[in-house]
Amino acid sequence: MRYLHVFTNALLPLSCAALHNGAPSDNSMPPKRVAIIGAGAGGSSAAYHLSLDSTSSGHPTEITVYEREAHIGGRTTTVNAWNDPHTPIELGGSIFVEVNHILVNASREFNLSIASEDRPKPADAPELGVWNGKEFVVITSGGDGWWEKAKLLWRYGLAPIKVNSLMKSTVGKFLQMYEEPMFPWQSLGDVVEKVGLLETTGKTGEQLLEENGIGGLFAEEIVQASTRVNYAQNLPLIHGLETMVCMAANGAMAVEGGNWKIFAHMIEKSGATLHLNTSVSQISKQFDGTYTVTTSSGKSATYDEVILAAPLQFTSLVIDPSPRHVPDEIPYVGLHVTLFASPHKISPEAFGLKASELVPQFVLTTLPPNEKPGTDPNGAGSPGFFSISIVSGGLNPHSTPSNRPETIYKIFSPHAIDSSFLSKILNVDVPDKEVEDDGPVTWIHHKLWHSYPYEYPRVTFEEIKLDDGLWYTSGIESFISTMETSALMGKNVARLVVEGWEGRRREEGQVFEGLKEQMGQKPLKAKL
Repeated sequence: MRYLHVFTNALLPLSCAALHNGAPSDNSMPPKRVAIIGAGAGGSSAAYHLSLDSTSSGHPTEITVYEREAHIGGRTTTVNAWNDPHTPIELGGSIFVEVNHILVNASREFNLSIASEDRPKPADAPELGVWNGKEFVVITSGGDGWWEKAKLLWRYGLAPIKVNSLMKSTVGKFLQMYEEPMFPWQSLGDVVEKVGLLETTGKTGEQLLEENGIGGLFAEEIVQASTRVNYAQNLPLIHGLETMVCMAANGAMAVEGGNWKIFAHMIEKSGATLHLNTSVSQISKQFDGTYTVTTSSGKSATYDEVILAAPLQFTSLVIDPSPRHVPDEIPYVGLHVTLFASPHKISPEAFGLKASELVPQFVLTTLPPNEKPGTDPNGAGSPGFFSISIVSGGLNPHSTPSNRPETIYKIFSPHAIDSSFLSKILNVDVPDKEVEDDGPVTWIHHKLWHSYPYEYPRVTFEEIKLDDGLWYTSGIESFISTMETSALMGKNVARLVVEGWEGRRREEGQVFEGLKEQMGQKPLKAKL
């Protein structure tokens, strides 16, 4: 009898209070605990949108973000020229464009200033040139006048117009992924097929262009130069969708001081607890469906959901037990980025120009005629690099006399840039140690990025949900690899997480209603 008394007392809160009111009220709900591993574009966006969605749906949420680096932003970061904080230079993701709705809207919402287009440049220097390792095949002033258009039409015919039309059509399909009924999507492969992009990802850029009557010089010189500078790949290897992404450059912009500020504001606005310089060593699933996250220092905490917002293959993370879906390892580009400051201009002789001519501010590269892509395993071919550009300028505080005006250049290449390469392009003797306060190179920064996957044609994509309560954002990179698409996947995962909570709450409410109905028909009686 004593045990029956304990049982009925335990049941009373459920039978009287809960069944009277339906499901437990939102105010009484314990907060959902979510761990996000990685504070790059995907992780920061997931935290921000999870905060928004959980608030609007009435789910109290506690978010914790773990980041192994000392900064927010992942592959979006800046370094200071001459170690001067007044001269930050983008080392990673440099620009976003007007069709990048998440980044554009976030920069406006956070009231972030857009960097000006002003760059130090030699007077009358052309804006852009495409070099094939032997000669500049095209040089443009960057203007939008009739003469520039006439030159392009004379050389390329209607190809520029056709590419622009194809790009707009492709981007229009992609933008469906932002809105209902497509958004949010449980499967990347399914939504890619539904919006009509599966055929585009399943063929090369070269094939896509040829099928649309766009080949020849424009594909080889302009489109391929764009795929090389953006993804370090040539047209016969990169898939068609990423090729079109390269051509969607209208309204390019960047945040003053660094694009990482967008993601830092996302983390701040989310109210998340942030752990920088913190590597996660293990994720362990518990019997109750929760996850214990353990850091390399041995600290651990338990969460209802875990969002892995970094490529699994670049972590030392152990997931125990192994999830239902384990992401495949895929090849990533090893891109060398070199930033350097110099009082010297790029030498025209290094590019086969006359001494009186000026090198374009942006030097992109393509392959010379009859050189097949793939001959060079690194993809650069005869030119030896993907691009050289003027990105900024400033006053060197360490020069003699002090504050000498200098230009800051950026090089993308498949291999490390050394003093002999710098000597060649500047036409001066750069010492092996490279940097001297009053030398030809006064500051330099080398960085090897696993910048993006090799975007080979494919028609299957990684799972978003690796297991119940375990989510993955980086699978989108083999579809499109940009700051925007990583942020889009973070937003998508956040919505799926909250919708999962809402679904379980509805199920619980239905259970309560069913119990109420049963107890209304058959009152609970205890035989004492």
